[in-house]
Amino acid sequence: MTDEKKPSRKIEKADIFKFAGLIAFFAIMVLIVVLLWPYFGDLFEEGGIERIIADVRDAGPVGFLILLGLQFLQIVVAFIPGEVVQIAAGLLYGPWLGSLIILVGCVVSSAFIFALVHKLGAPFVQSMVPTQYLNKFRKFELTGKLNIIVFILFLIPGLPKDVFTYLVPLTDMRMRTFLLLSNVGRIPGIVVSAYAADGLAEGRLMESVIIFAVAAVIAVLGIVFRERIMKLLEKHSDKKN
Repeated sequence: MTDEKKPSRKIEKADIFKFAGLIAFFAIMVLIVVLLWPYFGDLFEEGGIERIIADVRDAGPVGFLILLGLQFLQIVVAFIPGEVVQIAAGLLYGPWLGSLIILVGCVVSSAFIFALVHKLGAPFVQSMVPTQYLNKFRKFELTGKLNIIVFILFLIPGLPKDVFTYLVPLTDMRMRTFLLLSNVGRIPGIVVSAYAADGLAEGRLMESVIIFAVAAVIAVLGIVFRERIMKLLEKHSDKKN
């Protein structure tokens, strides 16, 4: 009898990419804990949160870079909820500067993914993210309505924008067009999250709770009806073609 060797699983580039992204994410989280460790005791004292926020703001570029790193990984690794980073930005830097930091991170990470996908191609994308929407994007491209559809998809809360970021580069859309449409579409959600988080820091509790509640309902509706939204856009593009 001969022993049959089971075929070893080939390590895909996407697996290495995901693992590296995960390690980087946890490394940044460890760095955050190390930097904030001396201040954790203040959390349980009156005015402690305000002092921590002020200390982080006074840290200058370090805080900016940490948030940029988290936002980069949130989109690139595509498993970290974006709202977490947006709320942190709003708490630490207010609605406008916080939103700007997040938007810069979105532009940088989207450009990185676009270039990476163009270099590694469809097999990398297929092993990196779910590709059930890939045929729809190719169909949108044939109708000539891809630009407006991409903008709408990035504007609607609850849709898998990070997955779309990997799929759009497989179409003929140019990078600068994609960066403009996708990131302008992200702006309302970013500003709303950062503004509500700033309200928590500034004591506007009821206002922030209402904003978060409304945003959560809209996001849940986007998640629940994402397939219908995609079908509706597909049907609309067919009519206009």
